Amino acid sequence: MDDIDEETDEGGVKEEIPGSSLTMEKVAVATKFIENDYRNHTKNFQERMERRWVLERKLATSDLPKEVQINLIKDLERKETEYMRMKRNRMCVDDFKLLTIIGRGAYGEVRLCREKKSGNIYAMKKLKKSEMVKKGQVEHVQAERNLLVEVASHYIVKLYYSFQDAEYLYLIMEYLPGGDMMNLLIREDTLTESVARFYIAQSVLAIESIHKHNYIHRDIKPDNLILDRNGHMKLSDFGLCKPLGCVTLSAIHKNSMMGNGDSSEAMDIDQLPDADYCSSWKNSKEQLQHWQMNRRTLAFSTVGTPNYIAPEVLLKKGYGMECDWWSLGVIMYEMLVGYPPFYADDPITTCRKIVHWGNHLSFPDDAKLTPMAKNLICRLLCDAEHRLGSGGAQQIKAHPWFYGIEWDKLYEMEAAFKPEVNGELDTQNFMKYDELDPPSARTSYWSTRKTPKDLSFIGYTYKNFDAVKGLYHSVGDPAPLRAGKMDVEESEMQTLQSTGDPSSYCRT
Repeated sequence: MDDIDEETDEGGVKEEIPGSSLTMEKVAVATKFIENDYRNHTKNFQERMERRWVLERKLATSDLPKEVQINLIKDLERKETEYMRMKRNRMCVDDFKLLTIIGRGAYGEVRLCREKKSGNIYAMKKLKKSEMVKKGQVEHVQAERNLLVEVASHYIVKLYYSFQDAEYLYLIMEYLPGGDMMNLLIREDTLTESVARFYIAQSVLAIESIHKHNYIHRDIKPDNLILDRNGHMKLSDFGLCKPLGCVTLSAIHKNSMMGNGDSSEAMDIDQLPDADYCSSWKNSKEQLQHWQMNRRTLAFSTVGTPNYIAPEVLLKKGYGMECDWWSLGVIMYEMLVGYPPFYADDPITTCRKIVHWGNHLSFPDDAKLTPMAKNLICRLLCDAEHRLGSGGAQQIKAHPWFYGIEWDKLYEMEAAFKPEVNGELDTQNFMKYDELDPPSARTSYWSTRKTPKDLSFIGYTYKNFDAVKGLYHSVGDPAPLRAGKMDVEESEMQTLQSTGDPSSYCRT
């Protein structure tokens, strides 16, 4: 073999030197590519059969004429063919017209965009690959993409496409123009119990949907609860989500004030300043005013706010799905009272108050909460082993505060609040962001030699079957797709056979 050399030792015996690190890297890439390719083929076939089965089952129980049923089956077959053709086309950022920025974080940005082919409006999340690798966020990025692919729920933001180029990863998601829950709370200060009940109930269903797929969100907060144009809520931003049983993901906050995010040691709470000493306000009204003035700064700071983090997460003593229910309890308190229950002048003091929650959880006298609302909050803001939801979302759904909620019909109901939305490009419910740098010339992912950062994201590409609907100008009239492009899988396999160099063809 080319990469295995032979040397003769002093005794005249030939000794083999293992293949170079580059060769071993190629082997690992080829293995990962083949496994991913096989898994995708199997999954795509199963999904196609399931879509056919679901349609046939619905038609079997319908009163539609036979001719109509046949046409519906043919329409599905046309869409399946179009979907397969669409999956063979390489997608890039130039397929979209980039519009207004609606979000910006430590690793990238979210902006409104229009797909040039279909004219559909989406939200594009862009992440810089080198930063993901440098700061150990590769597993988080893959977990976010996998969750969005696996979980299909009315209460989870929908992913339509994911792809990459030489520098960035892209997630193309549905655009929800109603803004986030933080903006709603800023406008309203507090919500009535009936409005809060509606959105907490929808949040329960959102969290339940990801827990059923064995993911923990770990970053439930008002900023990540987004409203659609009708006022229904969807959970977003899964950049810190963690599959249950995964031991490779880093701790919850990359730039946490607790120090090294990868440390598994418990936080020494005795070294933190006394919480009562650091609080400067005299009453709940001053605390509310201070929170309202600082909430946006805290939300968009590099560190973020620890107000919604469960004590067991801060202590790094091991945690499970129940940490998401703690966060929901904090949000419910904030909706009804006006500020989080453990808010303090500085993040360190907030952390101490969370860890010593039993000494600091209280309800101000001027907050007119019903006994059932207080009870539910207290059942969520408690030790993990006693927390409502630790035995499943059904425990929370059964709480008397939700009496009268029709869980199965919640998405079909009229929303408790309907945001003002003027047209599909309206961004009035989001913060305004300035363009930092003009777009630079992009280098095609396919025309460059792959680097370690590229190899970290094999298997990232995804196209949702629902995206094919946007390619139809009318029923049964598929829009023309780009012609002359070879099937991606065929071209990659040909490259593998001809060059033997997996790093020259690996796809996302």
